[in-house]
Amino acid sequence: MRRTRATIAMIAVTAASLALIGCSADSGGDADTIRVVYQKTDGFVALDELFQKVKPEFEEANPGVTVELEPIVADEADYATKLALMQQSPDTAPDVFYEDTFRVRSDVDAGYLLNLDDHLAEWDEWDQFNEGAKEAGRADDGSIYAVPLGTDTRGIWYSKSLLEAAGVALPWEPKTWDEILETARQVKEASPDKVAFNAYAGKPAGEGSVMQGFGMLMYGTDDTLYEADSQKWVTGSQGFIDSLAFIETLYGEGLAPAPDVALDGSMWQKLFGEWFPGGQIAGTIEGSWSPSFWKQGGQYEWPEYVDDIGVAAFPTQNGQGDGAVSLSGGWTLAVGANTGNADASFDFLAMALNKENALEYNIANSQIAVRSDVASDPAYLEANPFIGFFTDLVTYTHFRPATADYPQISAEIQAATEAVMTGQMSPEDAAAAYDEAVVGIVGEENVTG
Repeated sequence: MRRTRATIAMIAVTAASLALIGCSADSGGDADTIRVVYQKTDGFVALDELFQKVKPEFEEANPGVTVELEPIVADEADYATKLALMQQSPDTAPDVFYEDTFRVRSDVDAGYLLNLDDHLAEWDEWDQFNEGAKEAGRADDGSIYAVPLGTDTRGIWYSKSLLEAAGVALPWEPKTWDEILETARQVKEASPDKVAFNAYAGKPAGEGSVMQGFGMLMYGTDDTLYEADSQKWVTGSQGFIDSLAFIETLYGEGLAPAPDVALDGSMWQKLFGEWFPGGQIAGTIEGSWSPSFWKQGGQYEWPEYVDDIGVAAFPTQNGQGDGAVSLSGGWTLAVGANTGNADASFDFLAMALNKENALEYNIANSQIAVRSDVASDPAYLEANPFIGFFTDLVTYTHFRPATADYPQISAEIQAATEAVMTGQMSPEDAAAAYDEAVVGIVGEENVTG
């Protein structure tokens, strides 16, 4: 999943917006108007730019159909909350919307997404999409309900200058968690006023605490969160405790940002806009999208990033297994189950994700392409000097459990990391509290412990 974060700004559904939607629950909305709902933040404007481009093109190709763009200016969690509120009534549900991959199955179960199988069967560009990426939009019934915009991977981004100042040999390629901690201690000793290493933790960071923090640790242990074969959540996991212990050490020794800073939902802005460009942070777990902030036209233009930033794969706990780990997520476009014009809504989705538009979006948002024709395009390959490295991390990547109860499980992981980073609970106690919460969510019969 790409994490996008910004100042929370929940937007109420206005009377004017409601007037644009048909009032009849039977019709599911005005067949001549397609409402497109999506997230927009200070740091994430690529999708808004894409839709602003597609809107006039689509309206010209479809006389009589109006596209109404409805960006929600909010962070990831609040966008999901606002979208869920809209979905609860056919009168306010969007026709096309931006959907996080990890919410697809729960939203299908809730009846919010339209089955796209028949439309995809007639779309001659569907074959261009990577087979693995297609699975992001598949539900438990085997049908596809959403089409991927792109995907991502995660690794370590580090400051060459700060590591060199600490006497660390470059390129830095840590092979274990202990090597990361030892390097962070070297940096802290050489530059006490700098942030040595960041791994997101706590509830304000939302899913980022899992994807750019705990999850990168957990999937590098000998345990897992969820057993796909038995369809059971894992409890009593030593890997879970060990992952929390790493976070405890990082924050407890002052190697990470101070907890009060880390629990500020806008910390990512400091990291991208101040700390890296200003030489204030040595390393962080982050995603393949990071250059989108620093490149020309990005929110925090910093041309020197190409020379000062280094990247490394995140290691498994003790270098076991494949030796490296990554997590992948991403976002999709979906059609609402209550749309009054399913054909036009899908046609808008298809136009937004054709080769030309997908290429522009993947470049603008530093996404890993899911279309083969985009992935091989010279413009895509030349736009981001790190794209090859992060594409190669797909070899080591894992995807979050695609279950309807995952969002609730994720919230409990975030709570566990916050309890540990703030010193309120030990890793063992936080893991036990997590286990108890998971049983309460899924039931005794659906856990392994």
